[in-house]
Amino acid sequence: MAGDWIKMRTDLLTSPKVIRMASALKADRFRIVGGLLSVWSLFDSHSEDGSLSGYSLEALDDLAAWPGFSAAMVDVGWLIDTGDSLQLPRFEAHNGASAKRRAQDKDRKQNDRKMSGSDADKKRTREEKRREEENNNSVDARQRFEMFEDWQPDELSLAPQLKTMGVLQAQVTPEAVAEFVSYWITQHTADTQKSWCRKLVLAIKNAGVRAAAEVARTPRTSRPTTSKHTGLNGQDLIAGLEANPDGTFSL
Repeated sequence: MAGDWIKMRTDLLTSPKVIRMASALKADRFRIVGGLLSVWSLFDSHSEDGSLSGYSLEALDDLAAWPGFSAAMVDVGWLIDTGDSLQLPRFEAHNGASAKRRAQDKDRKQNDRKMSGSDADKKRTREEKRREEENNNSVDARQRFEMFEDWQPDELSLAPQLKTMGVLQAQVTPEAVAEFVSYWITQHTADTQKSWCRKLVLAIKNAGVRAAAEVARTPRTSRPTTSKHTGLNGQDLIAGLEANPDGTFSL
């Protein structure tokens, strides 16, 4: 047994793979994350290398108390069925003693840096901190990269795009981001973080325009027009009148 805890990402709930599993199993994302926790905990407790010999998809479904859950994990690439065993891809990167040791070392170093720099931080002004954060972000913003499944927009790059295009923050939903990522991850296009955020906001805005256009194209039911003068329908209104050359009538 490697330990009594496992690593889980804080943004796992909005992962495109979780959303795909929720759609396939017709379940909410919170239940999907709970099922993943039970499966990953099983591997962490009973496997040293990410492989469970003799396990089948049906056996794992029974342990997770969820028929079809294992197959959904296979479909998104989070589980491999070899026929005589089940395997977790990249097990050593996320589970096992070595992965936990690396995570603990990282947390310890971060805490050490915070403690050693606390006195210096007190002497720095708020404006100095703001400029440093902007400089750090600007360096990252110039780097081009291909879309990946865990990508998320950042507030610094997203806010100006929302303001420029008139899109609300509430419209940037996890579902909208997941749909955006699912499309671009297959295009093999490299771009900067700022440009990806601009494309995301533009996609959300265009989706709203298309929805509004569909509503506008919906035919409206017209009401039948009726005469305001009652009792005249069916009557010969020119009976007894003499027609004039100019097209008028006289008594």
